[in-house]
Amino acid sequence: MPASSSNDPADAPSGFGTRAVHAGQQPDPSTGAVMTPIYQSSTYAQAAPGEHQGYEYSRVSNPTRTALEGNLASLEGAKHGIAFSSGVAGIDAIVKSLRPGDHIVATDDLYGGTYRLLEEVFEPLNIHTSFVDMSDLDAVDDALTDATQLLWVETPTNPLMRVVDIEALSELGHAYDVTVAVDNTFATPYLQQPLAHGADLVLHSATKYLGGHSDLILGAVCTNSDEWAEKLRFQIKSTGAAPGPMDCFLTLRGTKTLHLRMEQHCDSARRLAQMLNAHEKVGLVRYPGLPSHPGHALAQKQMSDYGGMISFELADDDMDQALAILDAVEIFTLAESLGGVESLIEHPASMTHASIPAEERRKIGLTDSLIRLSVGVETFDDLRDDLDRALLQV
Repeated sequence: MPASSSNDPADAPSGFGTRAVHAGQQPDPSTGAVMTPIYQSSTYAQAAPGEHQGYEYSRVSNPTRTALEGNLASLEGAKHGIAFSSGVAGIDAIVKSLRPGDHIVATDDLYGGTYRLLEEVFEPLNIHTSFVDMSDLDAVDDALTDATQLLWVETPTNPLMRVVDIEALSELGHAYDVTVAVDNTFATPYLQQPLAHGADLVLHSATKYLGGHSDLILGAVCTNSDEWAEKLRFQIKSTGAAPGPMDCFLTLRGTKTLHLRMEQHCDSARRLAQMLNAHEKVGLVRYPGLPSHPGHALAQKQMSDYGGMISFELADDDMDQALAILDAVEIFTLAESLGGVESLIEHPASMTHASIPAEERRKIGLTDSLIRLSVGVETFDDLRDDLDRALLQV
């Protein structure tokens, strides 16, 4: 069998930073290399048929990937970490474990790629999804049916930064024998650990904060369930959604500084949110760290800090003004994605969430003037001045 990427939290060091640097890894026994090697191999020699050193074929497992999976499992306090070729591939594998006729209840404010996957790929395959405001537990309860097999949660949500109660949703889902999955990409395991609040599965687009440098595409699912781990590994083996060893290596490099980067992301985002909240050109600021945010108290309860993502609307709610701001910034880069060391700015209605129909966007409150920021690790004063200058030009 391949070297295990499962993790026993009881045996791990308690410090997050220590686990970020060391979990799942040890110096290479053949050379003493401190960094996990990039095992750039598709196949592995066998002494005899079925007699090998834990690896047969890299679609199934790879030593660099094994190290990463152990690292991510430790950070999420999970027994298993399963790495995928992308975050969407991880979502795809979870949903492919369902069957035609099954039903999903998902948050109505979620990543546009998740919406596209559920509506355009799985709906035609007779796996149906109901989209609900998960801050309303009664609405979630009403949406659950005898066919419901999966509760798909984001918190904070993308892009409206809603905060929903993982523990309450997990209790509700489990009362109906429904699997609860949480997309933890925005928060990262440094700020929030959904399994500790009762969730069954945690999904990451490791492309974002875990990698942290905008130079890789990778996804991961963490779980304490042996059954789910087996299902997901079967999906990778059967459908080929495996990450390459270089991307695994780069993600391992990224997780080593996750705790340090998140501290800066959070500090600058908090201060920028306060600045925007007081700006005459800005209307509603959506950031869980603001006391005015409706989910602030809940975020205090289930998160250790409020993250590096902000979205805000203009006071005039003018799309042309929003697009002019995107054109006027100099340090913020106009680009999709998030979670890198560089600050990014984007317009969800025409970029990351364009796959959601306009009427659905309006229904959930995603306005045409909404701007989303991924706050990087640059000097705060430069970021503040860049945004202020752009706002004053419109």
